[in-house]
Amino acid sequence: MESGNEITEEAKENVNQKKKKIFVAGATGSTGKRIVEQLLAKGFEVKAGVRDLDKAKTILSEHNPSLQIVTADVTKGSDKLVQAIGDDSEAVICATGFRPGWNLFAPWKVDNLGTVNLVEACRKLGVKRFILISSILVNGAAMGQILNPAYIFLNVFGLTLVAKLQAENYIRKSGINYTIVRPAGLKNEPPSGNLVIEPEDTLYEGIISRDVVAEVAVEALGLPESSYKVVEIVSRADAPKRTYEDLFGSIKQK
Repeated sequence: MESGNEITEEAKENVNQKKKKIFVAGATGSTGKRIVEQLLAKGFEVKAGVRDLDKAKTILSEHNPSLQIVTADVTKGSDKLVQAIGDDSEAVICATGFRPGWNLFAPWKVDNLGTVNLVEACRKLGVKRFILISSILVNGAAMGQILNPAYIFLNVFGLTLVAKLQAENYIRKSGINYTIVRPAGLKNEPPSGNLVIEPEDTLYEGIISRDVVAEVAVEALGLPESSYKVVEIVSRADAPKRTYEDLFGSIKQK
């Protein structure tokens, strides 16, 4: 009888055991939707934060029982984000980006203030894990990239990189367990070559598939080696294939 009871209790525990739920901000973006797809494929439950619910239903597979789509505008303040993230999310991945337009302050509202709002919402809820998708051009001044046309364009027309850098600095000082991922030039094509992960302020050129960026974000969630680190990523044909533990583990925490 005892063994039967043990099996019954174990079965109940397995049934009641919940999957980890991850909140993704910017879930309908080119990188964000790939992050959602990869999280679902790995068995996570996902709460997709979007600005436009109708648009989201045409981009994301709304009939997936592991996917919940919620309204979340990062520019509207941390209190509204607390409601969107909820007390059932274990981690937040930020893959937001401003929409091109004539409003030169839009990048500042989204990439800086929006990220700050997300971090503050996490602190209020007790969410301890935060992953940000940034850019290798963020610290262009430190890399001598002031004259890089891409750096000039993104800063003059919207302060994008300055906003992202300020957000990074805020995250570092917040006390949250963070991983900041700075991808090289993003492409929509399938991955080619092998992943290279370098310390911050190291890379200044190269390309990488958004699929790989999404994979790096998802893999970082469960790796202690990725905690409290800023990494820059690129794909290279001549790079050896290495495990994520090895790649993240080779980066020194600053």
